[in-house]
Amino acid sequence: MLKAVFFDIDDTLYDTSGFARLARKAALNVMIDAGLPLSREEAYRLLREIIAEKGSNYDKHFNVLTERVLGEEKPLLIALGMITYHNVKFALLRPFPNTISTLIHLKGKGYRLGAISNGITIKQWEKLIRLGIHHFFDEVVTSEEVNSEKPDIEIFREALRRMGCRPERSVMVGNKFTEDILGAINAGMSAILVNSELSDDERDRIKREGLDVTVVQEIGEIREIL
Repeated sequence: MLKAVFFDIDDTLYDTSGFARLARKAALNVMIDAGLPLSREEAYRLLREIIAEKGSNYDKHFNVLTERVLGEEKPLLIALGMITYHNVKFALLRPFPNTISTLIHLKGKGYRLGAISNGITIKQWEKLIRLGIHHFFDEVVTSEEVNSEKPDIEIFREALRRMGCRPERSVMVGNKFTEDILGAINAGMSAILVNSELSDDERDRIKREGLDVTVVQEIGEIREIL
């Protein structure tokens, strides 16, 4: 019988990609209105390139943007972009419709709940707090504190250790096939893929290797499985 359910955070518990895209575009619009000499399409393309280069956890994307466009950092434009981005992000930050009811269901069934995330510890806790769901989780394990990123099995092993749970009695819920699903399976856990479409190669691999993974379209379906 399962004892623990672990969740990825971004794009599993809430729509990270959707709100981030809207917040970034709103920030760029303000920066352009204040003098950034780019079209909206050019600005968004360049910002995406910078994010891909520096990583999503880098906190100076707008600094790099102004430096590349204008040859130097522009504090006013940077501040306008950052404030707009955070204001829009916090206004839009909501869990997926069935996230809270699913967490309540699992707690009611006696499961221990954990989160395993590639990210900065404080930022991941901040997301859970702003989403209003931090109190559901017994443990939150991040790549920053473990010095190991999914799909490396070490971050899963550390999460299991903290929860005092054997891998065969645990399941990982996530939206990324390689990072969340294969990482968990390699650590001896079962897995549930949510909010993601499998490629033909991934489906063939699941069948060929007999991987212990269940695919659902949205998080609420987990209540019918666990």
